[in-house]
Amino acid sequence: MNVNYRKYPYRIQVNCVNENAVEILSQAIKDNLSDRVVVICIGTDRCIGDTLGPLVGTMLEDKNFRFPVYGTLDDPIHAVNLKESIKTIKKQHPDGFFIAVDACLGNEEMIGNIHIKKGPIFPGKGVGKRLPGVGHISIVGIVDKINHDDCFSMHNIRLSLVMKMAKIIVDAFVLATYLS
Repeated sequence: MNVNYRKYPYRIQVNCVNENAVEILSQAIKDNLSDRVVVICIGTDRCIGDTLGPLVGTMLEDKNFRFPVYGTLDDPIHAVNLKESIKTIKKQHPDGFFIAVDACLGNEEMIGNIHIKKGPIFPGKGVGKRLPGVGHISIVGIVDKINHDDCFSMHNIRLSLVMKMAKIIVDAFVLATYLS
């Protein structure tokens, strides 16, 4: 199994082409499952690069995932409604353990990697936005490279890559629930 484990800043990372990606991610997710888990999927369907979260949320709902899921294609959580959505979710789940899922930008050689780390996601950071952190655990998929010349540019992101990453994350969540 060819896996690149790092202590900082990521607890675990695996590329979506790794044939063991689902199993590797599911182990990390399983270690964090409890009855308090709430999955918060961040992003919008208005930009291919930002659809990872809502795709994961929709796919989990379609599988009747046993934990609460927020942020789907029909009801996305994004920059405009993030603060209010998080406030509502925390009110409904005051003791919740939040697992946040989002797309992110990174170095070109990291495209396709899925990372799980302890600590929150800071949505919009890669495109210069300052939004509150979300999650006790973060799952991010690197969908494109950071372009320092144009921080609002989403280059040539392929929907097929985002779909592949979403499916792996969803399958990892489902497998983790069976293993726990």
